[in-house]
Amino acid sequence: MSGHSKWSTIKHKKARSDEKKGKEFTKLAKEITIAVKTGGGGDPEANSKLKLAMQKAKAINMPNENITRAIKKGTGELDSEVLEEIIYEGYAPAGVAVMLEITTDNRNRTAPDIRHLFSKHNGNMGEAGCVSWMFKRVGYISINKDDVKMDEDELMMVALESGADDFKEEGDSFEVITAPDNFMEVKEALEKEGIMAEEADLIMMPENTVDINDQDTAAKVIKLIDLLEDHDDVQRVYTNMNIPDEILEKLS
Repeated sequence: MSGHSKWSTIKHKKARSDEKKGKEFTKLAKEITIAVKTGGGGDPEANSKLKLAMQKAKAINMPNENITRAIKKGTGELDSEVLEEIIYEGYAPAGVAVMLEITTDNRNRTAPDIRHLFSKHNGNMGEAGCVSWMFKRVGYISINKDDVKMDEDELMMVALESGADDFKEEGDSFEVITAPDNFMEVKEALEKEGIMAEEADLIMMPENTVDINDQDTAAKVIKLIDLLEDHDDVQRVYTNMNIPDEILEKLS
């Protein structure tokens, strides 16, 4: 995976501040509401998009009442602002491609905010389609090696036989890549074997990467990515940066 994925994992393992937790809860509440509206209703067993969003919410200990409220907003049982899903694209320093998944109730507020972040931090926001061709949507499952009791070959066979497209070792983790339609089936097959993912989601994976071997440049790219991720309307940020582990560790 790209350096951005590694960086996200490093940050994910750190203790979350209350402020960060609150932002995560808010973003996942939006994701749950959108999943209900676009994925087929408020029953997670009939709506895989909702089921995944709820699993992610529970993984960060989001209170059940928050989850219930977000579902009711999606079904119309509670009033909700009109949320719109948008993709923004651009470039970070060193020509790193950036894709943003946005959920907003006011694109006239969000677009200038995002453009400002890009320009202030040596990047630029581009036109629709300028970088999206560099990415493809896949299912992504990361498994910590310490959480695996079976041998690597056995784990690989469970993943591949349940429908995964690829399986590889990446540092202290194993990564499983699937087609979007097979993602939940593979994830649940692994869970039946007692293998719980450290991270599991549908993501945009870069088809090629930009290597960044200079620490100062890496710091500038990561600063922009962190600020974009921190924006209230940004659900996810994808990049094609590839930063060596030794630089990532210094920056963490």
